[in-house]
Amino acid sequence: MRHYLRYIGRILLNILLIYLTYFVARLAYLLENWSYFLPGLQQGNIWRMFIGSVYLDTPAICYTNALWLLLILLPLHYKDNWYTADGSTTKTINTYQKVCKWLFVVVNSLTFIIQLCDAVYFKFTLRRTTITVFNEFSSEGNILQIFATEFISHWYFMLLGVAVIALMWYGYSEPVKKTTGLILPTPSRLFVRYYLPQTLTLLVFAYFTVVGMRGGFTRDIRPINVNRAGQFIIRPTDVALILNTPFTMLKSIGHTVYTQPHYFNSPEEAQAVFNPIQRRPIIVTHPRLPEDDILDLPVKRKNIVFIIIESFGREYIGTFSRPVLGDDYEGYTPFTDSLAEHSLTFRHSFCNGRKSIDAMPAILSSLPMFIEPYVLTPQATNHIRGIAGYLGEMGYYSAFFHGAWAGSMGFQAFARSTEWQDYFSQEDYEADVRFDGHDDYDGWWAIFDEPFMQFFANKMTEFREPFVTGLFTATSHHPFRVPEQYADSFAEGTLPIHKTIRYVDHALRKFFQTARQQPWYDNTVFIITSDHTNMSDHDEYKSDIGGFCSPIIIYDPSGDIAPRRSNAIAQHIDMMPTMLNLVGYDKPYLTFGCDLLNTPDEDTYAVCYLNGTYQYVKHGIVLQFDAEKTTAAYRLNDYCMRSNILNGSIEPQLKDTLQEMETELKAIIEQYMYRMINNKLTP
Repeated sequence: MRHYLRYIGRILLNILLIYLTYFVARLAYLLENWSYFLPGLQQGNIWRMFIGSVYLDTPAICYTNALWLLLILLPLHYKDNWYTADGSTTKTINTYQKVCKWLFVVVNSLTFIIQLCDAVYFKFTLRRTTITVFNEFSSEGNILQIFATEFISHWYFMLLGVAVIALMWYGYSEPVKKTTGLILPTPSRLFVRYYLPQTLTLLVFAYFTVVGMRGGFTRDIRPINVNRAGQFIIRPTDVALILNTPFTMLKSIGHTVYTQPHYFNSPEEAQAVFNPIQRRPIIVTHPRLPEDDILDLPVKRKNIVFIIIESFGREYIGTFSRPVLGDDYEGYTPFTDSLAEHSLTFRHSFCNGRKSIDAMPAILSSLPMFIEPYVLTPQATNHIRGIAGYLGEMGYYSAFFHGAWAGSMGFQAFARSTEWQDYFSQEDYEADVRFDGHDDYDGWWAIFDEPFMQFFANKMTEFREPFVTGLFTATSHHPFRVPEQYADSFAEGTLPIHKTIRYVDHALRKFFQTARQQPWYDNTVFIITSDHTNMSDHDEYKSDIGGFCSPIIIYDPSGDIAPRRSNAIAQHIDMMPTMLNLVGYDKPYLTFGCDLLNTPDEDTYAVCYLNGTYQYVKHGIVLQFDAEKTTAAYRLNDYCMRSNILNGSIEPQLKDTLQEMETELKAIIEQYMYRMINNKLTP
């Protein structure tokens, strides 16, 4: 019995060792991203978060160590009992047990390393990584180079990884039952002393392993999923701290991303609240004409140019951040500040996703990111349209530009699927004898922004008008390099990205200097925004909604769109309907946004998704909804999101507003899911 209890004890010690590695990984995750999680910790929720993290570590540990447990507990006496003819025990390590030890150390070392890598990646996504990350970067050829650079810059994680792997190797307890005496017991003694207790032990461990995988004992408990983390946190950002990366990756394998929520009795009922099929407002000037007749309105077939700047968050731009951070805040973008003074801008503007691959569907096809990036889901094969296809019906030429190689980030594939007529990439730039070719390659992702923007400006002069074009820049992406000739030209900031932002602002200035000399310039509307936000050193931009603060600048050199700072709430998915209506597109189209030029400020809104929580911005309020109920609400000017309105008494009018917002958000979600699942993303 003593040997048997020691045997069970060693198995439990090894399991405890795994929990310890997950705790160390989470501590590293916390310290690496301390400023993002500090507000949640300050709210006194630490013990509940700890309990939640252990609860969510359990299924990951059970899944990844199920094979090791099976091999260790398998009723096979030859693997557990060491015999010698004279009754002494041998000191030779059993090969079977050595295999089990290697399996234990290798599997748990990999899960630990994955979590350390994700600790570095969190700043860019504000979420735990899922299995879709392999699809996201599958077409990039520089991933190993990026990893190597990160290993060097995060050398302390390398040391930590070596230390933890050594701890697992030397701390592993050999769970071997040793017996002496007979070379082979009689069958009856072998059954009673070994196979019966060993089989019972296997069954008990199997039961608790399944319970751990499911997340509970009772029959009515559903298999645990990532959304369970929401019950242990106050802020959606903190979900990433509660979860662990092996769990989020495992749970996203073969996962059905979109499910119909059934907030309403039918899609038609949801559509009565929110209708994504829109059309340019109908104006009837003759009383004899039926109301569904559309008269041609006076419009100008303006060229439309989208400039999507990598990681160009509102935080870096003085004119956008001074109302938030104070009048003495300068920012890093003097040219963008000057351009904003002559443009239509918005005090509250947001992106609809946290990754580059979320930007094109949102900006160019008016599809927000819910749950997972659209292009990484099975629904990516749905029939969708975008502004290029719609304007193509009006005779517009369309071309998209990205300074990386043609297959990078899947941008070309998305452009083709949404009817962009041409796509210009790094290969096209290097083939143009007017420029310096591969010498302008940044060595990581793409052609540096300044020369590629010059290429962009000159190519548009070759296009027939009217045209719609899009540019996706790359330089302000990690590892945040600037061309060698500018190494000493731009001052460093408090974050690695700041110097690069200064360079990108300079590149934008040079672009407009060239564009102003082109014949198409005065008849063109420019939309400047970012794909998403990035590194932050202000708490106001580390909050749940602060991580989505992207600028939206609409610049019309002709002045037809009057320069002003609007109180409307703007978002990426508003760009397509705004531009379609501006140039007079008069057929139905699908959009989850609104026309910012013709929608009253009080009816504008923004929607985004973060770690299982939908955020809906309207009426000066940020409402958070966990797909079942409203969990929090904040004033929009509570930039750090410290005062949850739901925690106090709510006056009846505000209560009605929150209920109205929840109903509208439910309708948006239901329409989105219904149309995704049923391939109804076109009118």
